[in-house]
Amino acid sequence: MTETTRMRSWLFAPGDSEKKMSIAIASEADIALLDLEDSVVPDRKADARKMVAAAISGAENKARVWVRVTPLAGGLTEADLDAVMASGPGGIFLPKAEGGHDVETLDAMITAREKAAGLAPGSTKVAALVTETAAAMFTTGTYDGAPRLVAMSWGAEDLSSELGASEQRGQDGEYTHVYELARSLCLIGAVKARVAPIETVQPEFRDLEALERRARSVRASGYRGMLAIHPAQVAPINAAFTPSAEEIDHARAVVQAFADNPTAGAVALDGTMLDRPHLALAKRLLAESDLEG
Repeated sequence: MTETTRMRSWLFAPGDSEKKMSIAIASEADIALLDLEDSVVPDRKADARKMVAAAISGAENKARVWVRVTPLAGGLTEADLDAVMASGPGGIFLPKAEGGHDVETLDAMITAREKAAGLAPGSTKVAALVTETAAAMFTTGTYDGAPRLVAMSWGAEDLSSELGASEQRGQDGEYTHVYELARSLCLIGAVKARVAPIETVQPEFRDLEALERRARSVRASGYRGMLAIHPAQVAPINAAFTPSAEEIDHARAVVQAFADNPTAGAVALDGTMLDRPHLALAKRLLAESDLEG
C-alpha cells in the first residue's frame, strides 16, 4: 500500500452549509469530506452542488478536499460530478459501493470530466463505502486493482436500515456480530486491495474519550484512519492514528536489530523474539511516521 497523503481523519460537512464546509476545510482534518449524499435533502441538492464547487475552488489545498457523491444506483452521481469536477476536488467518496465494478464505473465518469476540465488524468482519487447494503457485504474482496481507489470504509447505519435492525450495538456499547463482520470484511478487503482501511463514524460526538479508545483499538487491528462527523473529533482521531515517539523508537530498534543480523530469520530484542513479520510492521510504522512528519 502506497500512501501519498495523510488519511487519519476524514471530516464530513454537509454540502448545503457554507459555514460547516469552511470549518471542515480550515480544520486539522487530513481530509475535508463535503457531502452531497445523506446530509442534503433532495430539494437542496442543486444548491448544494454549487456551494460545494465554490468551496473547493476557494480551498488553498484542494488535494485534501473531497466530495461524497450520491450512490450510483440513485442516478444522480453524474449530475454531482458535473457540478464539482471542474473545481478540482482531491477525491470522490462513493457510498453504497457493491464491488470493484462500481469503482470502475465511477472511474469512467471521472475520467471524462477530468479531460473536459483540463485536469491531470487520474489526479482525482476515490474512496468507497463498501458494506452499506446486504449485497455489498459479499463483494468486499473484489476491489483489487480498482482504478483510482486509495481507501475503503464501512458503515453501519445504512446496513442496519436495509436489514430492518433496530439496534447496532449490544448493552456493552460494542457493535453486534453483523456489524463487527462488516468492519472485518472492510479491513480484509482493503488490505487485499492494497488500499487504506478507514473506520466508520462514531455518532456520539461529545464522548471524545470513548472515541479515542475506539480509534486506538481499530488502529491496533489494522485500520489506518477514521471518519468524523464533528470538528471536535478530529484531534483525538489524529492522535490515535499518529505513531508515538515510543512506537517510533521501538520500530527503529527492530529495524536495526535485523540490520545487525541480515541473515537471521528471527532476532532477540528486549527479551522478546521477533521474526520477519515484526520487521515488516516496523518498516510500515516508520513509513507512516515519515508521512506524518
